[in-house]
Amino acid sequence: MRLPSASRVLVIASQTADSPELARAVALRADEGPCAFTLLVPATARILRPVVGSGDGRDAAAEARLEAAIPILSEAAGAPIIGVVGSSEPLIAVQDALELLGFDEVIVSMLPVRRSRWFQIDLPRQVRALGVPVSEVICSEHQFDGSAA
Repeated sequence: MRLPSASRVLVIASQTADSPELARAVALRADEGPCAFTLLVPATARILRPVVGSGDGRDAAAEARLEAAIPILSEAAGAPIIGVVGSSEPLIAVQDALELLGFDEVIVSMLPVRRSRWFQIDLPRQVRALGVPVSEVICSEHQFDGSAA
């Protein structure tokens, strides 16, 4: 008898990557059945590009979000998760991840509705149009400050 393979779940988040709501959603999904999670944090959008030779091209803000979120989400998942930085455009980041790494489903974690750029562009609907099931996580207002992303 063949055991079912683990579903590959892509989690896309930025400011909400280490939120309690996302951790709860990951834990609930992990309880539903075998799965492996990858956290995708889009790169920080930049108006000006760095001058050639002025750094290593890494996105410190996105990497800091990964570093903060991976232990929290790994604990929620009950297993280590992988973290990657993608394109600064969230839909392009998801498309790249689906094409390059392949995933069975996507969890989109967003800021509260009135502050979320992803909600304004209807990112969950756009990701669903790529042919993958999508779950949405909307985080509570009180824990976020700074820009709406």
